[in-house]
Amino acid sequence: MAQLTLQDITDGKYREERMAAVTPLPDGESYAAISSDRRQIVKYSFRTGKQTGVLFDCSTARGAEIRRIEGYILSPKGDRILIQTKTESIYRRSFTAQYYIYECQNDRLFPLSENGAQQMPMFSPDGLNIAFVRDNNIFLCKLLYDRAETQVTTDGERNSIINGIPDWVYEEEFGQSSSMVFTSDSRYVMWIRYDESQVPEYSFPLFRGDSPSMEQYLTYPGSYTYKYPMAGEQNSKVTVCSYDIRSRRIRTMQVPLDNDGYIPRIIATPNADQVAVVTLNRHQDQMRIYMANPGSTVCQLAIEDKVDKYIRESSITSIQITDNHILVPSERDGWQRIYVYSMAGQLLRQIGNGDYEISELYGIDDKTGTVYYASHEVSPLEQHVYATHKNGKTERLTPEAGTHNAIFSKNFRYFLRSHSDLNTPTMHSLHDAKGKQLAVMIDNKELAATMAQLDLGSRELIDMTMPDGTILHGWMVKPRNFDASKKYPVIMYQYGGPGSQQVSNKWGNGMLGCGMVLEHYYAQQGYITVCVDNRGTGARGADFEKCTYMRLGELEARDQVDVALQLGKLPYVDADRIAMWGWSYGGWNTLMAMSEGRPAFRCGVAIAPPTCWRYYDTVYTERFMRTPQENPDGYNICPIARAAQLSGELMICHGMADDNVHFRNTAEYIEALVQADKDFVVVPYTNRNHSIFGGNTRYHLMRQVEKFFKNNL
Repeated sequence: MAQLTLQDITDGKYREERMAAVTPLPDGESYAAISSDRRQIVKYSFRTGKQTGVLFDCSTARGAEIRRIEGYILSPKGDRILIQTKTESIYRRSFTAQYYIYECQNDRLFPLSENGAQQMPMFSPDGLNIAFVRDNNIFLCKLLYDRAETQVTTDGERNSIINGIPDWVYEEEFGQSSSMVFTSDSRYVMWIRYDESQVPEYSFPLFRGDSPSMEQYLTYPGSYTYKYPMAGEQNSKVTVCSYDIRSRRIRTMQVPLDNDGYIPRIIATPNADQVAVVTLNRHQDQMRIYMANPGSTVCQLAIEDKVDKYIRESSITSIQITDNHILVPSERDGWQRIYVYSMAGQLLRQIGNGDYEISELYGIDDKTGTVYYASHEVSPLEQHVYATHKNGKTERLTPEAGTHNAIFSKNFRYFLRSHSDLNTPTMHSLHDAKGKQLAVMIDNKELAATMAQLDLGSRELIDMTMPDGTILHGWMVKPRNFDASKKYPVIMYQYGGPGSQQVSNKWGNGMLGCGMVLEHYYAQQGYITVCVDNRGTGARGADFEKCTYMRLGELEARDQVDVALQLGKLPYVDADRIAMWGWSYGGWNTLMAMSEGRPAFRCGVAIAPPTCWRYYDTVYTERFMRTPQENPDGYNICPIARAAQLSGELMICHGMADDNVHFRNTAEYIEALVQADKDFVVVPYTNRNHSIFGGNTRYHLMRQVEKFFKNNL
């Protein structure tokens, strides 16, 4: 049998084949996707899966030369395409790029702007204007006037005023990359303006480094400074503005908002006199949707939602407004449902009524009233696609066990389904609205055959019962030729954060996904690997998720220690050789469990861990903890406060340019360990962010983890 290698794993040899940038087309019968060589945008039939045309080809387009398509945006009429190139990442979702306008009829390509890279361009509904952001200001490209460029705002300034794109914390914690829309009549551009001038700054050092190297820091290091609101501190002041393209007048909407409130979304509606403005109070337990008039600036309340403890991020990111309906996800009754409203804000019906979570909203067919969505109705470990009709009848469209996702055609006659289970890589297939399979686009059988030739062990889903009777779901990977009479060391991987889920009946489980390929690598070395979702994780209802409210880390660590103690009682587990590791919240969880008070772990690895929630951002932290001023006892539950209780050998790995979980978390924690006279190992990564990648970095990181486990287990 062939052996896995760590280099192959981190190089992506076992990644699945996927479809790139799938976009349903307005005709309802077709979709577009980027070709595997990223040289073409190809049109496919939803009914047959066959290629029906090429919308753009790098090799034949006249005018500007493009070698690689990194993204694209179709105009409403399909007569133009914005082609994304030369992408440069900023934070998790944000980036700048050089966009080109492709005119389909004459096969010509023009730069969107000659004056610098752009962010988040969008077509107006009539297709005649393109709005985009540069240097925190909004610009308009007028296609009828030879692509004339007009500057809409002039007050944009780094670390002060941002127009049309979110600040750091809105981007990271509200899932935003754009904060700008056109009205349906294309007359107005509306956007959120962020005044972050009073938000405290955070700086971290930058060095010359490598892959890439920054030659400007050859002699002296530099620094990166940006606005980062930590828990309890000042957020950006947000307002909503409109720009009248005819009169060139800017107005500020009269949005009723608390002084410390959030505006996480603005959404266009079919009514030219209304743009939906979503607001949230700082405690994040009350959401309102206002209809703002871009001309009069008047805002009228349409929908209000109030839930216990906090509103999930997904409830905000999944709001949809169609021609006739407003759809709002909410767990107001303890389980995530879909609430269907009229455009006037009248509640028409509720989708979902059992003890299960609706996990994704795909949309509503305005003609029939059928709502399409995914839920965990079968099991928290499975996700299936459903259709609920106007008469209340519900159909499950995905009969096979496992995890399913869907992209629906514009007319809801078809959907592109992705499906996998614990032992089967993802299949991408086309289906009609009843769920009947029409064509297979990608089956990943070649990957499955490759994996079958490897020296892989077994994988299985498991349940573990905690001392209080709570059942936790998990998975276990055992070595090939497992011998129950032997004693094996165990590596426990987890994440464990609020609403997360690491245990599902799907192929993508594990630290690096890809069919638990890293866990199987460890199985080759003679380890058993285990992952258990502790209390506070998702897909099991609000009570299960929100039991950690105000005291993050306490129950999660207790559960992980109980899991380790139970594993240690199994006849084939060496109770003296159990390790724990995780990334980000999983790193926090590792540190909390290793200092919980019961010495269950021989060693542990924490990658990019938070070590005190006082050091993390307002939106995420306060959603689950409120502010440090309101909840000082909860904030004192942290690894730093527990440093003297650390048990077991510890390694911490952290990127020094982590804009999300700052290296400061590790620096403060290791100082607490020094003063508590605790030994540890720290592996810092120069100029690397929260993902710790670039050049040889990811391979090096995983090799340090492997060596640490080998030396200690």
